[in-house]
Amino acid sequence: MKRITLYSMDKCPNCDSAKKYLDQQGIRYRVCNVKTSKGQKEFAATGMRGVPVLKIGDQLLNGFSVKKFNQMYKA
Repeated sequence: MKRITLYSMDKCPNCDSAKKYLDQQGIRYRVCNVKTSKGQKEFAATGMRGVPVLKIGDQLLNGFSVKKFNQMYKA
């Protein structure tokens, strides 16, 4: 099972879509709020600029796409 981290922030519709999908699929994940100082540091280390970003194992998915997520998650 791959570890998943969702980098997100409040009032982000795409972040909410990602959370909703993961919840519906029963996939466990950790949320990292990029608006907190700890979250900003962790997010900065990814090199990405916008949210949502999903860390799936050691791979990063910029934005949220069910198709791309499933390809990376199941690979």
